[in-house]
Amino acid sequence: MISQPEVLTSKPQAMVLSSKPHYPILDGLRGVAAMMVVGMHVCEANSTSIMDMKINHGYLAVDFFFLLSGFVIGYAYDDRWTKMSIGGFFKRRLERLQPLVILGMIIGAICFYWSDSPTFPNIHNVPLWQVIGIMLIGFTLIPVPTSMDIRGWQEMHPLNGPGWSLFYEYVANILYAVGLRKLSKAALSVLVFLAGAALLYYCVTCKNGDVIGGWSITQEQLTIGFVRLMYPFFAGLLISRTIKPGKINNAFFISALMLVILLSVPRIGGETQRWMNGLYEALTILFLFPVIIYIGASGQTSSKTGTAICKFLGDISYPIYITHYPFIYIYTGYVNSHPRTETTPNILYGALTFIVAVSVGYASLKLYDEPIRAWLKRKWGNA
Repeated sequence: MISQPEVLTSKPQAMVLSSKPHYPILDGLRGVAAMMVVGMHVCEANSTSIMDMKINHGYLAVDFFFLLSGFVIGYAYDDRWTKMSIGGFFKRRLERLQPLVILGMIIGAICFYWSDSPTFPNIHNVPLWQVIGIMLIGFTLIPVPTSMDIRGWQEMHPLNGPGWSLFYEYVANILYAVGLRKLSKAALSVLVFLAGAALLYYCVTCKNGDVIGGWSITQEQLTIGFVRLMYPFFAGLLISRTIKPGKINNAFFISALMLVILLSVPRIGGETQRWMNGLYEALTILFLFPVIIYIGASGQTSSKTGTAICKFLGDISYPIYITHYPFIYIYTGYVNSHPRTETTPNILYGALTFIVAVSVGYASLKLYDEPIRAWLKRKWGNA
């Protein structure tokens, strides 16, 4: 997930960060992608396999987030390193990301025992002290090994699964800050090409025919995680340095529609031709997502209402993404505790789960995230 761009300006005896003109449509697209993730997770609980899941490619929103993050990080910070230290950069990223990481883990701990079900049959045997310990580790985003799994899905963050993508977001930020930001455009292009080739190779040769994964500390899952991270993030950085946005009318409608369609495409190739689905995902990440970023960066909102919608979607995107999954655990447990023939109740509870996730995300933004970040700005000053 990504933050609003900022820029350094000079004042006597201090340097402060003021708002840099940013791309409101990209904010809106971030929110659209977050909503699609929640919808995909609700649908996933009702599917029999990845083959029949609705919003089938919603998990590619994570790859879109990485691409968007690289673009915004480059746009926001590339021209500041003569005035900003590495420590200052990390403070700003922690200020933006970490408060909600902590809240997401707290919500996950509160909801943990409510997800006890046939899907997670051993939850009632997990002692409270262990849940608290995993929560405290989760506050740091340090991954836990599979031997410390308390849920049964072998997640590096068992209380709040999406924490895995924030772990990789921090990895990308660290790589950028400690050296890769210094790469020339030519060197960065080589890195992006090699990372793209690795992504394409993985997608068309892996046994599942998709890029689902990255959330566990195993060799296989770490491979998926880094393959999913390296191309999108650094391609986004390269785009921010090389592409000049144009002027495209109705850019939000066009780019949002493209994103929704790409994430909703049904599984391709079936059980026997899985490589076809992998090829679709590779082409989407390698080419179509960058096109969406370009379209979004090339447009402007044409009314106050449009601006407000994009701002709302951008503001709520990260809170929704990082707090919704504990409610998905509960809903998944409910669905698997009841016959799948109970279609109407499952749909109603699914809709309720979606509403709760959005509501909690909005409340988290207004009652927790914004006040905490404002306090951190005052405490840390101009890092």
